Amino acid sequence: MQILIDTQIFLWLFGNSSRISNNVRNLLIDPNNTIYFSASSAWEIAIKYGNGKLQLPDKPEIFVPDRMKRAKFVWLEINHEHGLAVSKLPQIHKDPFDRLLITQAIFENLTLLSADSIFGNYSVNLIDANTF
Repeated sequence: MQILIDTQIFLWLFGNSSRISNNVRNLLIDPNNTIYFSASSAWEIAIKYGNGKLQLPDKPEIFVPDRMKRAKFVWLEINHEHGLAVSKLPQIHKDPFDRLLITQAIFENLTLLSADSIFGNYSVNLIDANTF
């Protein structure tokens, strides 16, 4: 399975959060799955770190690549097609990072893994981390 993880899943995973179930952890370490992490999420982490809303053990430019390398996650870059396709989404959710993740998942035919229940209102392949 090809899975795009939401920013919060990435942060919970490496923060050893109890909010991640064993099923989700197993999904993320299964060698048969390819796990993608969007540049949009890296950007979101950097912004929240920079404005003091997110604490990390290292600066984002160290933390994110290090954790991605440890987990063998794959970078998903943002391209023009992803950015432009956001306009086609219904105006259900206003968060620009989430809207871009949804668009990337749809455009790249990836399954989105998130605990954000509003994602279920979009036509995206979704694994709800709250119930998985």
